[in-house]
Amino acid sequence: MARIGVEGSLTDVKEALMEMGHEVVDLRSEEDAAYCDCCVLSGQDKDVMGMSTTSIAGPVINAHGSNAEDICQMVDQKLS
Repeated sequence: MARIGVEGSLTDVKEALMEMGHEVVDLRSEEDAAYCDCCVLSGQDKDVMGMSTTSIAGPVINAHGSNAEDICQMVDQKLS
């Protein structure tokens, strides 16, 4: 399965993705995202200026307002 980077506060999402068979990586720094197929972020640390740098070539999913099941479906859609 895919290697998914997940922000530390999203423990329910991590557990759900692992149950699906994905390799889950804790995102603590920019380097953690470098080799991930997809990343899931809480959306709480959104850049105030609206600017950001990307350290992943794959999709980034904003989990704000979504439950673990919704996020798992988004991951599947983005990776298919």
